[in-house]
Amino acid sequence: MKNKKLLLFWMIILLVIAGIIVIIKKPTKLGLDLVGGSRIVLEAQTTDTIAKITPDMMSSLQFAIENRVNALGVAETVVQQTGEKRLLVEIPNISDPAKAKEFLGETAELEFKKPLDGKYGATGWASTGLTGKDVRKALISTNPGGQWVVSLEFNDKGTKKFGELTQQLVGKPMAIFFNGELQSAPVIQEPILGGHAQISGGDSGFAYEEAKKMVDLLNAGALPVPAKIIEESLVGPTLGADSIAKSKTAGVIGIGLVMIFMLLYYRLPGFIADIALIIYSILVFAVFKIVPVTLTLAGIAGFILSIGMAVDANILIFERTKEELKAGRTMFTAINAGFDRAFTSIFDSNMTTIITCVILYFLGTSIVKGFALTLIIGVLISMFTAITVTKNFMHLLFGAGQLKHPGWFGIKQSEIGKAYEATETKKEKAKFGILD
Repeated sequence: MKNKKLLLFWMIILLVIAGIIVIIKKPTKLGLDLVGGSRIVLEAQTTDTIAKITPDMMSSLQFAIENRVNALGVAETVVQQTGEKRLLVEIPNISDPAKAKEFLGETAELEFKKPLDGKYGATGWASTGLTGKDVRKALISTNPGGQWVVSLEFNDKGTKKFGELTQQLVGKPMAIFFNGELQSAPVIQEPILGGHAQISGGDSGFAYEEAKKMVDLLNAGALPVPAKIIEESLVGPTLGADSIAKSKTAGVIGIGLVMIFMLLYYRLPGFIADIALIIYSILVFAVFKIVPVTLTLAGIAGFILSIGMAVDANILIFERTKEELKAGRTMFTAINAGFDRAFTSIFDSNMTTIITCVILYFLGTSIVKGFALTLIIGVLISMFTAITVTKNFMHLLFGAGQLKHPGWFGIKQSEIGKAYEATETKKEKAKFGILD
């Protein structure tokens, strides 16, 4: 039993070391309110075929823009409708606003065309009905010559269309246009029925940046209506460097006071809880960097709230353990019983929090999602540290004997066994039919 606990102890230590390495090596992603970023206003445009911008069109446009922002590799963005046909886009910590502008406004129209009357020029192609909407996924790859190409995987409808089209064009070229420009026109040698195609970018192939841009745009999807950028600006952090520094100081003071309280009230178990709290903070921050989570003020609030829940779990456990010690149990029995009796309360409270956070994550805005995600991660890891880390450390430190120094638990020697004696007295009275 002791060997298993020692093994678990060293596994926890290795996990902490791995967490510290992740924290040191990986950068922290901060949100717009902490590091600033880019603010862009887009306006939906009417065309010859789109006479009026409807609410459904704006919802589709908002969804497409969110996908494109995600393809840029940033999170915690704000994409919200302002007015009847405008969208406000806020992108935190973006290094190249010009790239974001260009990427958000592109139409991403992919078209497959067949030759018209034997002509092979850009004006000599007929539309076929096969477009980027029929593509399930686009990937960057290389051809046998080492050139960058864009590989396409069609959805079920697109696979059928592409198969029928290649059957019709055996021995003839099929042109691939992207945003109105001819990319390549390979001659179809045989029907392609597997639902896969490749865009080569002509004889010289694509540069990697060109291929990646096309893949990102295709995966994000075409804009349902044209959108024009009418306003752009760079945004500084709304909190400011001084406010961020004060927030850090307040956080350190708050956590420090909690740790001092645990140490003074619960003595040695409180010290163990403080160690578990430090381990908890390391693991949570490491997970934030692995996911990665973009930290905003709301996300930090979720993290701090989860710290309170981690401390609350330890308080429940220690109070239950003290009750068992007062009843005269051995250290091993009291610790196990304390954890077992507290587990139901800890699990129920944490599960209700997680359920609420899941609802917030799927129904809330980007900022609310950040709060919900950090709180979910924090709650899950707090359960691990409270149940596994604290319990393992207490068993290793206190062993399985009697409590020799009650002061370590913040209880008096005179309190030990009183609850046990009262229980035994009741049992004896009940045996002889004596009622209190």
